[in-house]
Amino acid sequence: MTLILGIETSCDETAAAVIADGRTIFSSVVASQVELHRQYGGVFPEMASRQHVLSIIPVVRQAMANARVSWDDLAAIAVTHGPGLAGSLLVGVNAAKGLAYGRGLALIGINHIEAHIATNWLQVGAVEEAVQRSGAQIQLPKGSQEADRFEASFPLLCLIVSGGHTDLILMEDYGAYKGLGGTIDDAAGEAFDKVARLLDLGYPGGPAIQRAAERGSPHAFSFPRARTDRSYDFSFSGLKTAVLRTVQRYEPDVQRSADKVPQADGSRRERTLHPQVVADMAASFQAAVVDVLVEKTCQAADEHGVVGVLLAGGVAANQALREKLKAALRVPLRMPPVALATDNATGVGVAGYWALRRGQVHGWDLDVVPRLQLA
Repeated sequence: MTLILGIETSCDETAAAVIADGRTIFSSVVASQVELHRQYGGVFPEMASRQHVLSIIPVVRQAMANARVSWDDLAAIAVTHGPGLAGSLLVGVNAAKGLAYGRGLALIGINHIEAHIATNWLQVGAVEEAVQRSGAQIQLPKGSQEADRFEASFPLLCLIVSGGHTDLILMEDYGAYKGLGGTIDDAAGEAFDKVARLLDLGYPGGPAIQRAAERGSPHAFSFPRARTDRSYDFSFSGLKTAVLRTVQRYEPDVQRSADKVPQADGSRRERTLHPQVVADMAASFQAAVVDVLVEKTCQAADEHGVVGVLLAGGVAANQALREKLKAALRVPLRMPPVALATDNATGVGVAGYWALRRGQVHGWDLDVVPRLQLA
């Protein structure tokens, strides 16, 4: 059995996980900073890195304790070294380097996007007992097809949708990626956060928009679906602006933009939009995002003759996206449980296992690469 300790600090979640054979979760611990950043309506980079400094050692210790393994049982330490916030990445990379050096373990730098993709290899159904035994802070579904053992055939198409990334990537083998397209402005998750701010729905925006959309009509507002020159690229900036203009029609006194951050004291102006209008705007916006993601993914899957599609990233937790993509595709869709879609270290451990099998380990000069590309 090959055990990998994964460490993730690319943004605002301090996470560690112990993964066996690239399949089984022995432990997964995440220290969230959502409440810390909520007052700013988004991640405050300097505060995020300082909080990582405070959390990293307790989180790693808890992951090792929950897994009930010793340092001598580990084969390597895998850590996210990009892309992400430079200050946040530095905390995780330096902690991993110190631990690996002190314990005589191999060090593996992992791309954050690849870690998201790698969560699809987790054998979820087989780890429920291990999760209960270890006290891991995640909930996993019972009896779902997502719990089946996944033996990959290639090529696969990967749709990665998060706060910082919206990418379509062709996966030709483990570790072999070809970029087909990506966002040219706002990523989908970023657009969710900004529109949630416009509608005073709170932070993080993805869950807030989804909750509001459940009470609204996706046909109430005709928001644009951007078409780009390159067929697999995405653009959500115009959609965000369209929502802003619609809000301003209903609230003529609104002067704010979607990028404006609320005051640190949390103060907000009086809400004048009717709750049903907010719900309809949320549902119509969500539908516009999902339509573009589904259309381009299906197009890419057909044109490249893939045998399956992998969905990953924080926005992969969106129920409308999961349901509509599954219904529209002509090939099987693989997606992680919602609890593993957002940032955590399980995928880092899985990707570390496959990198170790390929002999791809790093030296002590491993550095952070905030704009690291996967393909």
